[in-house]
Amino acid sequence: MDRMSWVRVAGHRLVDESGAEVRLHGVGLGGWMNMENFITGYPGNEENIRRLLLDRMGRESYDAFFEAFLTDFFGDDDAAHLAGLGIDSVRIPFNYRHFEDDARPFGLKEEGFAQLDRVVTLLGRHGIRAILDLHALPGRQNQHWHSDNPTHQAQLWQHPHFQDRVVHLWEALADRFRDRPEVAGYNPINEPSDESGEVLPVFYERLEAAIRAVDPRHVLFLDGNKYSTDFSCFDARAEPLPNTVYTAHDYALPGIGRATQYPGETRGEYFDRDVVEQTFLRRTEYMRRTGTPIWIGEFGPVYTADRSQDPWRLQLLRDQLEIYAEHGASWALWTYKDIGLQGLVHADPDSEYLRLIAPELATKQRLGVDSWGGTDEHVRDVLDPIDALFDREFPGYAPWPWGRQPHIAVLVRHILLAEPLAERFADLFRGVTPDQARLLAAAFRFDRCLERRGLSEVLRSHLRPEG
Repeated sequence: MDRMSWVRVAGHRLVDESGAEVRLHGVGLGGWMNMENFITGYPGNEENIRRLLLDRMGRESYDAFFEAFLTDFFGDDDAAHLAGLGIDSVRIPFNYRHFEDDARPFGLKEEGFAQLDRVVTLLGRHGIRAILDLHALPGRQNQHWHSDNPTHQAQLWQHPHFQDRVVHLWEALADRFRDRPEVAGYNPINEPSDESGEVLPVFYERLEAAIRAVDPRHVLFLDGNKYSTDFSCFDARAEPLPNTVYTAHDYALPGIGRATQYPGETRGEYFDRDVVEQTFLRRTEYMRRTGTPIWIGEFGPVYTADRSQDPWRLQLLRDQLEIYAEHGASWALWTYKDIGLQGLVHADPDSEYLRLIAPELATKQRLGVDSWGGTDEHVRDVLDPIDALFDREFPGYAPWPWGRQPHIAVLVRHILLAEPLAERFADLFRGVTPDQARLLAAAFRFDRCLERRGLSEVLRSHLRPEG
């Protein structure tokens, strides 16, 4: 195809080289270069499960699986499918470990750049722009698994060493992609969670200067603090950074909490379209006040085994899409591909991979090990006494970022229970040959995946209403 037009910020809009407004309607490519437990099925964090799989499978089979996985998870058929839906942009999350090893800080690995370039090129051929998203940073930028965090602490904000490595990596990424207009821009930190609120804005200024010294042209997409929901730490700045979009994440509680209907109550609060819109307006107040573009970097409901709930979850999605259109917001739906919770397409339950991991998937669900899409209903006998103890001894304890009960869930369900379960999950791969490993990874190939047709139709009708 012809060269794609560069994108830039012009007041409250994104525009192309002719000055025409650009609205981004996209998806996130979660689970590919940053594997997440609910997306690909493992318990815990990526670094730990890779270590365990290498131990159980041996180097040859381990390499065969991950080389095939990285190729099969996203190919030309995937890009063509997204273009057919009307998707015009893809946010590409990646883990720093593809580009640098902790044992060799600042030593860059070419294979990470090659994988990223492959997908950016594929997307560009189909007229789809890419947003490069550093999703897991050295030292961990937030307290949860999706930053490949084996703990509950975000150490990036306390250690200049980790910050130096992030700057170095972004300088290298900017150098590689500075002449690529099919890249809409750079999303340097996914969902930062700086408890002080003081380090993040200063670090963004440092990153902006470092990237601009190499690449003055690409748009920066900067997430807000507290998992991209709080922008108050930027209020002290005289004005927003130039050619920058401040990005909010806008998960609506009925779509991710324990809800049985929408409109209706979730956790004691009533939600309808008006409430969803007010939440969006609250989360994007900074952008509207400063006259900068709005990009919702993540949003979207999860789906359950009870398909009777799909209609109201899809209605929630329709409402959000309509709200974004009415307010001129660009967006990236989370996520494109997984094993069945949230993706536009997902691995077949009858695939070799899902049949292999089925026993421990069932255990994960029973114990509520996954934060995203998990439930604690079968481990209340463990959690109730802990809650009672805290009620008695530490009633005012409300740790950052979400308070006591989510904090206990992280420590007990998502770390303590995930660690031994990861060992058992890895045991399932013992004795897998290289050929078998490649067959397992092929479960994520487009032609072997299933389409969530209801979700596709919502997107298609919103993006291609004439069709």
